[in-house]
Amino acid sequence: MEEKRVVSIEDRIPKLKQERRKKANRKLIIYIVIFFILILVGIYLQSPLSNISKIEVEGEQFLTEDEIIETSKLDLDTNFWGGTQSNKVEEALRDHSQIKEAEVSKKLPGTIKIEVTELTHIGYMTVEQVMYPVLEDGTILEQVNKEVIDGSVPMIFQFKDANNLQSLANELSKLPRYIRTLISEIHSEPSDTNPYIIRLYMNDGYEVETTARDFASNLKTYPSIVSQLEGDKKGSLR
Repeated sequence: MEEKRVVSIEDRIPKLKQERRKKANRKLIIYIVIFFILILVGIYLQSPLSNISKIEVEGEQFLTEDEIIETSKLDLDTNFWGGTQSNKVEEALRDHSQIKEAEVSKKLPGTIKIEVTELTHIGYMTVEQVMYPVLEDGTILEQVNKEVIDGSVPMIFQFKDANNLQSLANELSKLPRYIRTLISEIHSEPSDTNPYIIRLYMNDGYEVETTARDFASNLKTYPSIVSQLEGDKKGSLR
């Protein structure tokens, strides 16, 4: 019968102590590394290195890039991690009277990207020889940047009723852009029975009488109707 080897407990104790010591040393090293990493992260977050390095703006049409950045309340001194909550920045941007939608995203290492959709200029009203943009929600802007005036949209006259102007803005925003460019002027001509009557002066010489509440659906057929008219004589269409 083969004789079994007997291992003394006294012989095993030093080895067990050595293995435990190695495990304890490995844990200590890991803790030290984690500790120094946390210190470095803390130093980084408190240093200018963690600030925004660049702000990109896309989608601006009538507003300038500087105006959008100012509205966002971001700058290169803002912390990239703690001072740029996207939802709060987007909310601040949407509060601007000319911004319809806004989306803010981050790109490492420190770039903030702002994408905006502006409200369209659907026309201009003249007050004391100054043109004021009318937005697609019916708002009349009080400030005008002459460098971004859209010459392809119509001039709007005599709209003294806010509800009438709102209806007009809603209808114009529904029109395809190529049809809006066919309109030169829009005049409000209310009657005793219908306060929403308007007259459109077209760039091709025709006049269109309709109402501010429903002219979008009718005007979509304008190009095909005009193409069927004979002769060079211009007139009114109803």
